[in-house]
Amino acid sequence: MTNTATELKGDSRALGLSASAPSDAELYHRGVATLLAAWEQYAHRSEGAAVHRLGGVAAAVFPTEPERSVYNNAVLKCALPAASRAEAIAAMQTAYANVGVTRYAAWVHERDRPMRADLERRGYTLDEVTRAMGMALDDIRAPRPGFELGPADWSEHLRIADVHPGLLSGLDAAVFHVLVGRHRGENVVTGIAFDFRTDCGIYNVGTLEQARRRGLGTALTLTHLHDALARGCKTASLQSTAMAERLYAAVGFRDLGRILDNVPPKRDAPQREARRSAGAAR
Repeated sequence: MTNTATELKGDSRALGLSASAPSDAELYHRGVATLLAAWEQYAHRSEGAAVHRLGGVAAAVFPTEPERSVYNNAVLKCALPAASRAEAIAAMQTAYANVGVTRYAAWVHERDRPMRADLERRGYTLDEVTRAMGMALDDIRAPRPGFELGPADWSEHLRIADVHPGLLSGLDAAVFHVLVGRHRGENVVTGIAFDFRTDCGIYNVGTLEQARRRGLGTALTLTHLHDALARGCKTASLQSTAMAERLYAAVGFRDLGRILDNVPPKRDAPQREARRSAGAAR
């Protein structure tokens, strides 16, 4: 993992992110490292799955359902020379082809124009866009909310997040921190957190439709942040959909740039299911 963290630091410098303390560059590489570590935990609970750390790319390969429709994503290293870009793309394609996965997303930071162009020349098209966001936990902008929580139940998390009920069956509750929030006696909002070193990744934040626009997603996110600070974390990271960017900015998250999800030519492959809930990515 140390080598990957060092590479990611180089990525963030190449992207021209801020060098202030705590720097946007540090937040960016922490967030990607935490996400890859979370995917490795997911892989333990999915048959045949693995995160392949290859030259210039880290590919999460999930050959079986229901995880196959959600987690087949690869993070391409930034600012590679032309030959290394070609090798990274080829390694990614081989990793998925070896297990018969035809639909996956190649993640590229918006500022990495050469990699974007290389993928486009190979027939990849833009599928989804999220925004990398991060913050120092010293910058939390509100106190811990008075917020009613229900039991930390994985099946209830999946129900509220509106994903397959068998997703990651048997996930280790000691590794992931599940929160389920209540409103008027009903479980209506949820999200999970995962700690890697001193960064806390927040994922799958979602609210039932009838309970939206009441600040419940903000309250749940703040609860996760205060809990992470109490556990000794120093920073937090996530990938946000456009719908949730203002929510996360309001509690202290900073914009670290867009992540572009590029998918390969369909070649008659079935459409991939949506990879994330409305609140936060992956």
